[in-house]
Amino acid sequence: SQPSSIPQSAIRNPQLNRLDLAHFLTSPTNPLTARVTVNRYWQQFFGVGLVKTSEDFGLQGEPPSNQPLLDYLAVDFRTHNWDVKRIQRLLVTSAAYRQSSKTSAELQERDPEDRLLERAPRFRLPSVILRDQALAASGLLVEQIGGPPVNPYQPPGIWEEATFNEIKFVQDHGPSLYRRGLYTFWRRIVGPTEFFDSSSRSNCVVRPSRTNTPLHALTTLNDPTFIEAARTMAQRVLESPATTPSDRIAYAYKLLLCRPPTDKELSVLLPSLQSLTAHYTQDQPDALKLLSIGESKRNSKLDPSTHAAYTTLCLTLLNLDETLTKE
Repeated sequence: SQPSSIPQSAIRNPQLNRLDLAHFLTSPTNPLTARVTVNRYWQQFFGVGLVKTSEDFGLQGEPPSNQPLLDYLAVDFRTHNWDVKRIQRLLVTSAAYRQSSKTSAELQERDPEDRLLERAPRFRLPSVILRDQALAASGLLVEQIGGPPVNPYQPPGIWEEATFNEIKFVQDHGPSLYRRGLYTFWRRIVGPTEFFDSSSRSNCVVRPSRTNTPLHALTTLNDPTFIEAARTMAQRVLESPATTPSDRIAYAYKLLLCRPPTDKELSVLLPSLQSLTAHYTQDQPDALKLLSIGESKRNSKLDPSTHAAYTTLCLTLLNLDETLTKE
């Protein structure tokens, strides 16, 4: 039988089917689909949707912080043939998105959640993006589109413990280790350990949670993917035309942050690099142990002490607040 919420104008077939439902969902008489969709895109770029409760547009959800703006974006999205690329370009080129994320005590007191869009969004990147970013900066990222899921690095015993030893984890090798996080195989009862802020997938989660969990630092400082990314990023730096420590640090900043380091940052990093080089020169086994993490081959022509020192430096840069935060 026809649901009473579907108007007669949406019926194209006396015997309703899924195509009729699709026509109704995208019909001008049903604004909900476009509103929900553009609100999720807004949430993706700004951190919080115009309707904060993006999972609930009903009576129990919060009203939009800017009703006319939500209506405008929904109509624009629908009248331009549901062009996802266009609506996303519209959001990221808007004056609201392109303003500075710097704030003040006055702004924080007046609008702590930035619902009035008085500054640009600032929030920690999702763990899946942090992993892809580290792989991209290191040059390890495999940008192939499509293909079967992959099993990258994971501590032993995770699947076995969750399945009473019924299912064993078999790690992939080669390029499969460096595919985008999108292609990582996900077992419902236990997610990939690299994705420390993801939901359990027991149910649909529309609004992501952002917590300062200790797993964040544990992963980005110790996970083999991040250490290997730091090692290969350091190799890129040492193989670059830069020859002085200052120029090499500047090259690392360019790879990761797309800007040169400030004089203050150099005054901290240069002595640190010198200290690291001295440590690994005195303790070659420690340097070789660090450089052995990860399956990608390293350039054996590089001095191990220097390579290990720059590896630690690059790992530090991968854990900078500016690296981990969208601002």
